[in-house]
Amino acid sequence: MIDTLNIIAMVLTIALGLVGFLAPGFTMKKLGLKPDGSNMGYTEIRAANGALFVGAGLGALFLSLPAAFAMVGFLYAGAAAGRITGILFNNAGSEKSWGYFSAEALLAIYLLIANL
Repeated sequence: MIDTLNIIAMVLTIALGLVGFLAPGFTMKKLGLKPDGSNMGYTEIRAANGALFVGAGLGALFLSLPAAFAMVGFLYAGAAAGRITGILFNNAGSEKSWGYFSAEALLAIYLLIANL
């Protein structure tokens, strides 16, 4: 069961990463971000919100080790920590922000508890 859930979590991670990697404009719009006159925002979304998660998910599937799946859990934990910090310190507690935080936190909790 854990193997199946790990694979599902990695497929989700890869799919969401592909959206950021292949459609940075769409991702920026969903996140409420706008370019400031340069194209650097698009490259940042492709890298940090896209290819990073594609690579992490593919790497975990390739290695197929509990530690690899846990490492992706640590990535989600870091994302959740950054998100909750923004919610609390930047008054960014929209329904969308809480939804993203919840998804990141749940994936982190599952991947860490199941694989450590």
